[in-house]
Amino acid sequence: MKAENSTRIQFDSLSSNEAYARGVTAAFLARYDPTVPQLADLKTAVSEAVTNCIVHAYPERIGPVCMTIAVYPDREVHITITDKGIGIPNVEQAMQPLFTTGNPEERSGLGFAVMQSFMDRVKVTSKPGKGTKVLLVKRLSRREST
Repeated sequence: MKAENSTRIQFDSLSSNEAYARGVTAAFLARYDPTVPQLADLKTAVSEAVTNCIVHAYPERIGPVCMTIAVYPDREVHITITDKGIGIPNVEQAMQPLFTTGNPEERSGLGFAVMQSFMDRVKVTSKPGKGTKVLLVKRLSRREST
């Protein structure tokens, strides 16, 4: 299936760029007139995925984060966030609520659980030493006419 519209950006894994990624998501999807709750869900999931890149993918350095947003027929949104960081040795374990490789006093280990709660589908693929790819999928419902 071919996307009706898409965009791709790359930015450094700086914490200030997490807000940039949320803003780009909102701006790109505005033409599809999502509901406020749908947009909030998408922005929250993007925030979690980008924060994972910033905190976990590049713990000792700044690296590239790429975000692609594509809208498919029937208003299905795919947001892909990739990094070339350290990777995740065990994706299944990493997706368990409360699991974190970061400082447990600073990190709750709920990033993937949050993404899953707001999206229709979340798929994570990773190779240690090569990086991680997170696919977030959500179908936008149509607004009711008044």
